[in-house]
Amino acid sequence: MASRSKQIRIGIQALLFVAIIGLAYFLYYSITAPYDRIERQQEITERTRTRMSHIRTALIDYERDSTAYPDSLDVLLRHIQNDSILSNARDSVFGGPINLDSLFYSPRTGKRFQYAVSDTGRVETYLLQDPDTDDEIGTLSGDPTQTNAASWE
Repeated sequence: MASRSKQIRIGIQALLFVAIIGLAYFLYYSITAPYDRIERQQEITERTRTRMSHIRTALIDYERDSTAYPDSLDVLLRHIQNDSILSNARDSVFGGPINLDSLFYSPRTGKRFQYAVSDTGRVETYLLQDPDTDDEIGTLSGDPTQTNAASWE
């Protein structure tokens, strides 16, 4: 009889051990999973804003060369590829290597950045927007102080 109660006690202890391990894993996962998700979102936001800043740098260079902003991002891409300074010194101009194939697309969903030019005011302005968030650079209102201003800066 004593050996049977000892077996039951060992069985209950083993069951409790497995339950404790399972609950510990569940607790660990429930704490770390949201944190990992937030870190991934912050990384994607940073990558998106970096791409938009690279486009702003290229827009400033284009405007300096031609005294106007390009009509589309495709025109800007051709400028980056054909401009001797931008094509030869991309790493130093953009602060590191860039991939021109993905430069004009949001890392969040792969949608193309939205770009528009306004020449109705005294000063030509542009607006570059991320289609997935409220992040934007520039303005269409004609306010020259907001021409190259980013919404997150």
